Parts: sequence; C-alpha cells; structure tokens
Amino acid sequence: MSESRFPFTSSPKGWFAVALSRELGPGQVLPVKAFEKDLVLFRGEDGQPALLGAFCPHMGAHLGHGGKVVENTVKCPFHAWQFDGTGTCTKIPYADRIPPKARVRPWTVVERNGMILAWNDIEGSAPEWEVPVIPEIGSDEWTDFEVREWDIKTHSLDMAENQVDVAHFQYLHGTLDYPESEASVDGHIMRVTSKAGMGTKQGAVAGSIESTSYGFGFNTIRFKGIVETLLVTSVTPKDKDYVHVRFCFMVKKSLGAALDKGVGKAFIAEVSRQLEQDIPVWENKVFVHPPMLCEGDGPIPLFRKWLRQFFPAGTFDGMNLTAEAYNA
Repeated sequence: MSESRFPFTSSPKGWFAVALSRELGPGQVLPVKAFEKDLVLFRGEDGQPALLGAFCPHMGAHLGHGGKVVENTVKCPFHAWQFDGTGTCTKIPYADRIPPKARVRPWTVVERNGMILAWNDIEGSAPEWEVPVIPEIGSDEWTDFEVREWDIKTHSLDMAENQVDVAHFQYLHGTLDYPESEASVDGHIMRVTSKAGMGTKQGAVAGSIESTSYGFGFNTIRFKGIVETLLVTSVTPKDKDYVHVRFCFMVKKSLGAALDKGVGKAFIAEVSRQLEQDIPVWENKVFVHPPMLCEGDGPIPLFRKWLRQFFPAGTFDGMNLTAEAYNA
C-alpha cells in the first residue's frame, strides 16, 4: 500500500515516541513495533530506558516477549543471554567466552516530557537536534496527561501537513470560519499560528492555535480561548502501512477542578472528533507532488520545502505525482 501511495521511506529522520514514561516501570520490558522494525524497550535498575533490536543473535528469540531485566541488561527468555543498553552481550550463563559478534543494534533514546523517544534515520546519522523541554509538563498549574491513541493507515508526512492545510478545517471539520494562518520555519522546526473561533452554547469565542513541529515525530499545539489547553502529539511510523498516534492533552488549572475537568473532557472529545474525521481521508488518499494549489490553500509550499530535510537527499527531486497518473 505505502509504496504505491507514498513512494518513499515510511520512516523519516527525527525523534519519535516509542512509549510514554508511565508505560515503562522499573525492571519492565516492552515489545515495540517502530520504523518497520521489531524492537525491545526496557528500563534497567538504574532507571534508564534502552531500546534494542528485538531478536537475539543466538537463535532469534524475541527479547521483548518473555525477556527479563537483570541489573541494567535484558535477559533473553530462550537461553538467558544478557544484553546491555549498548546492545552488547555481557553474559552467557553457560559459556566462558562470549562470541565477539554477540550484539544487537542499539537505538539512541531520550526520556523527556513524559515520553521515551528514539532517534531514527535510515541513513544512520547521529541525533541532529535535541528534544525540547515543554515547561507545562509536570507543572502544578496544568493537569496530567489525558491520552488518546490510534493506529492509522497513512504516512506521518500527511499527518504533519494537516497543520498547514487551513482550508480543510472549515469544510471537513466544520470550524466556524476559515482560519487565518501564518507559518515559519527554523531548521527542523515549523511553527504555525492561527486565529480560530470556537463554538460554545453561549456563542462563538475568539481563540488562537499555535502549533510547533520538531520534525515529523513530536509536536505541541497550544490552544487559547475558553481555557488554555496543550496538546502534545507523537506520530511514530510502525511499518510500511501504519503510524501510531498519541495525543496527550493537558488543561491549565484556572477554572476550578470541576470546570477544568469538564472543559478538558469537551476539548478532548472535539479534537478527537476532528482527527477521526481525517482518518478516512488519510487512509484512502494518494500523495500528489507537486500539489495543484489555488489561492487560499495556506502555506503548503513552505511545508513541502521544509519536509525535504527529513528524507534522503534527492527523494523529491523531479517527482511528478499527479492525480491523473493515479487515475490512468
């Protein structure tokens, strides 16, 4: 599917969430599917998370299914070989000599903002930027994460482009008006600000949306209007077909516990409703490049220029994918 709809890698360069911090307790092991790979995530006794290729080089057992944490290693469930966070085999209980090639691929991870994120680049580069600290997360002035998750049959590129596709908000999602948006880029960061009216039982309330994308995998969206809200999103490629989407919602504590909870619940329901309206479009559309744009389409050309840095050089050079070609 993806190769015909999206004729380029499903795993662009960047930081992508592989778990929420609260999902990985001390000494816990989790199987993870990301970047078209089977992986194993574990937290050692030192509290640090580690992400490795899932399959033991000995006889191919999956370290994430039945593996156990021993000190700061993960122990294979099949023959008890142990691997540390660098992927090095540190112990074989029935052998004095460890084969020099007894290792699995390690992934660079960082734990920040209540998430465990892994750096991915199919060309093997080291991390090229830091994951920012989001000041609202962990603040007593904001609620804890309320999380919603989906597996969606699309490419992370299409989901990222949604933020600059201003016209669709009114026609697909039924927003009150056509949002006025401004976009800017600074290296791997794209910022989009919009004015947006929000409907309530008492009528329309003026509001604003500020979206900041740190590559394709990590994004914050700040809403101001009825109450301040923050949405932290991660879109992680699972395989050639699917991405795993996490929406982590927070509300500023300003109206009192009951009202904060009520407003937060309504906000979560509305944003989730809009995403679920997008899903049938994402799961059935094709990638058109260059797109046939018209006045009022928003800063899509800027986005298409920005995205190139997250793919191997030349990926989009000379690309001419038209709807007519798909329809032929």
